[in-house]
Amino acid sequence: MSAASSLYSRRKARNSVMMTLCVVAAGIGLAWLALILGALLWKGLAGLNLAVFTEMTPPPGEAGGLLNAIAGSVAMTVIAVVVGTPVGILAGTYMAEYGRFSKITVVVRFINDILLSAPSIIIGLFIYELMVRPMGHFSALAGAVALAMLVIPVVVRTTEDMLNLVPNALREAGTAIGAPRWIVIRSVAYRAALSGIVTGILLAVARISGETAPLLFTALNNQFWSGNLNAPMASLPVTIFQFALSPYEEWQQLAWTGALIITFTVLGLSIFARSLTGRRI
Repeated sequence: MSAASSLYSRRKARNSVMMTLCVVAAGIGLAWLALILGALLWKGLAGLNLAVFTEMTPPPGEAGGLLNAIAGSVAMTVIAVVVGTPVGILAGTYMAEYGRFSKITVVVRFINDILLSAPSIIIGLFIYELMVRPMGHFSALAGAVALAMLVIPVVVRTTEDMLNLVPNALREAGTAIGAPRWIVIRSVAYRAALSGIVTGILLAVARISGETAPLLFTALNNQFWSGNLNAPMASLPVTIFQFALSPYEEWQQLAWTGALIITFTVLGLSIFARSLTGRRI
């Protein structure tokens, strides 16, 4: 056997070994995911009924629903996305289009990376000191601000990365016909990067949908219905956390059902948004 054939055989054998290990690792990960989703479906569907969406969280030992917790989570998530998304998109646009090689971009990118990896409980403590203590009480507004701070770094990173992937030839074509830079960014760069930017927003929504720690320090919880943003408000993650630790079977069942709702809401939102983006492009 020639040296070239021997080298090829060794490389092929190593490749087969590594591919086998990759497949096994992927299979183990998918198996655990299937077990988790299976347990979630098995225990969550058992308590899924109309009362979950029409009744308030119950007192200990009684039946009830998650209406106030679902409404509180939706309200704080919407406010967080509305506040955090424009800030993240504008910051990412500046870093990719205007200040790609500036010193301030390097600093902002470094800080953004720190925020991306920072534990969410740190964000909750920061907002607690910034808003809750001076105000003297917990509030849904403080919870929304904490969630917005988790949205911003995700949107900044994805916006910058997606705009950097847009070929410069597209920008040059827009500039060649006399279009101002902001029009080129809006009509050319944004359109080309739309799918990635939307995906970043969805990733941010998925991250904050299940966050519990920041809300424990900001919005706390509320057993009753509350539309006052300046008062404590119930949220689904905090309610799941409290009910799952309780000794009451009714609360534990609601915790499983709430976890099922969060999981499939995020999944459905992702699929729906991707289908809309695909039709537009």
